[in-house]
Order: sequence, then C-alpha cells, then structure tokens
Amino acid sequence: MAGAAPGTPGTPSVLRAMNDRAALDLLVAHGPLTRTRIGELTGLSKPTTSQLLGRLEAVGLVRATGSQSGRPGPNAVLYEINPGAAHVVALCADPTGITAVVADIAGAERGRCRIEAVAVADDVRNRTAQLVAEAFDGALRVAGLGHDDITATVIGTPGAIDPHTGQLRYAPHLPGWHSRTLLAELAGVLGTPVSIENDVNLAAIAEQYEGAAQDHDDFVLAYVDEGVGAAIVLGGVLLRGATGGAGEIGYMPLPGAPLARGGEEEIAGEDAGGGFQSLVAAPAVRLLAGGVKDLGEALADPAVLDEVARRLATGLAAVVAVVDPELVVLSGLVARAGGEALRLRVERELTGLALPRPQLRISDLDDDPILTGALRSALTQARDTVFDTSTA
Repeated sequence: MAGAAPGTPGTPSVLRAMNDRAALDLLVAHGPLTRTRIGELTGLSKPTTSQLLGRLEAVGLVRATGSQSGRPGPNAVLYEINPGAAHVVALCADPTGITAVVADIAGAERGRCRIEAVAVADDVRNRTAQLVAEAFDGALRVAGLGHDDITATVIGTPGAIDPHTGQLRYAPHLPGWHSRTLLAELAGVLGTPVSIENDVNLAAIAEQYEGAAQDHDDFVLAYVDEGVGAAIVLGGVLLRGATGGAGEIGYMPLPGAPLARGGEEEIAGEDAGGGFQSLVAAPAVRLLAGGVKDLGEALADPAVLDEVARRLATGLAAVVAVVDPELVVLSGLVARAGGEALRLRVERELTGLALPRPQLRISDLDDDPILTGALRSALTQARDTVFDTSTA
C-alpha cells in the first residue's frame, strides 16, 4: 500500500482503528475481558492484542480492573471500558414534564432529574428550551458533571422532526415544541449538539436492545398509550418516511373512526381527533368501560377486552398487510394493562385473515422504554465518536 494517503482503506492506521473498535465493542457487550479472551474473540495475535490494549489505555478508553484467577500461572489482568471517557444525556418529554438521565460511556446511570411542567403550561410555548435545560442541568448536578463532559444528547418526544423544515409534527399536544429553530435553541441553552427522536422509535430501540424484539430485524412496535403510534423496523433499520412520519398509525383511517384532520391546526396545538387512535388509545378504552379511569379495571371487563382486541386487530391487520413484519410487539399503557389476555384475543382476531401471520408479543420492559431508547441512541452516537481512534 506504499504511497496510499493516510486513512485509505487497508492502511495500517485504518486497520488499527478497526481492531480498536472491535475490541471496544466486545468490552461493551461482554464487560471486563482478559487480553487472551480479547485476542480469541477478535482473532488477533497476542502481541497485536497487547499493543492494542496499550494504545487504548494510553488514550483513556480502557483501564485495568482487577484480575482473573483460577488458571495455572499468574493471574490474568482484566480490562474494561473506562467509564469516564465520555458521558451522554437522554431526555424524555411528555405533556406533564421532562425527565433527564446522565450515563457514562459504559452505560451506567450517573444522575437523573425530573422537571414538572404542569404549573407553567400556559407559558410552555416560550419556555421549552429553558425547561429542557433545567432537567439537563439538574441531572448533571446529580452526576457531578458539567456541560463540557457531555458527548451526545438525545431527546425523545411524541411526533417527528420534519427533515425538510426542522419542525416537530404529529404532536399537537406539545405546543411549545413546534418552533422551526427548536434544535438550534436547544443546542444553544445546553451547549452541546442535540438530537430529537420520535418516542415510539426510541421504544423500538429499547425493545431491540433488551426487550421482546432482540434478534429480530423486521418488526413493528405498536405503542398503545394515551396516544397511539408505531415504529417500523425493516432489515434492522428504522423506517422514517419523507417527513419523519412513518409509523404515525394513530392517524390511520379505519372503519368506525372519524377521519383525523390536520393542517395548520396541528401546528397550532389543536387535535381534531379521529383515526385509529380514537378507537384504541387509553381514553377510548376508558370510554368503552363507562368512564372507568383505571385501565386494568376497564380491561377486566371481558366485553371491553374483546372489543379493544377487535379494534387493535383491525388496525394491526392494515399494518401487517403493508409491511409484512416477522414480529409485532404491543407496548404502552393499554398493552400493559391488557397483558396476555389482550394479546391472545388480538392473535385470535388475526387468525384466518388472508395476511401474513407475524409473532405477537407484549413488551416486558420494566423501565421507561422511551428513556431507555434515548439512552441507547445517545450511547451509540457517543461511541461512534469516542471509539474512533483513526485520528488519535
């Protein structure tokens, strides 16, 4: 490769960077490993592995963390990701407030803060960036960190940022988030680059990472909560659509539901209702049960449970007919309240239709899947930056 420019594929610097990244990814996935085990998993020789670990220690990406005994000869040194090499922030916005979590590059939580926004609802349009900053700063204080310590920040919110306009759409109930300059405003108050991601897409990332969709590259996450949305993953990649609105199945026209109208009123913070959401979201379930507030109690009524399952199956059938996923995961308050009894009824309603038959599962994630997904997304961004040793 004589005469090749620095960074050309196949040059020693690129191969070293690739080996470095492979070792770092193994330490993320498996936790502390010995030099021998890293060599076995990467296929690298002992001298090359030793050089690699020395290089990563020198730039502060790995550190020794004790030793492994039980074999003949000296104890083997264990290596792990240096958790202080970088930090990330994940935030989740909802109609009543904002939650922020700080984690180190290894994924361990270091600080958390919740800012309630109910008391300033009338002023939220002018205070969105400030509210985000309050949650962000509060979590940093708990973690004992500053803005300069943060490598990536991801915010999960209902709706989706239109890539052409920079404006949040499909979230009329969050009026303070519709500024066309929102990303710049947030970056300004936080002092760090910011990504805004659809909340249901983030829930799907959580399901892929540690939930019902592990080992599945083609699946749909149907999030049935106070609102309704879906995330569509094909070939392991999230489908976003031309305006970021892929998966907004809450607006999907269905028999028995009024059409969901949009336009300027959507941006202005008004929601005319209608569509799939008006049939299966939490308010619709409560209405079916005669106004019962508790969803578990509402779905304990077999007649209500049967009707919700029928409605869910009707909407899911439309999605399955278009996407043909191998798995559908039901998540959100309604899915959690209905549990296995709801899943079985939806599955029964889908049986016999002239459609593909995907597996149907209920999400079993204990933590907030949206916040978990935001954290995973932020960690991916940070690792892509920090673990790149090609210019080190």
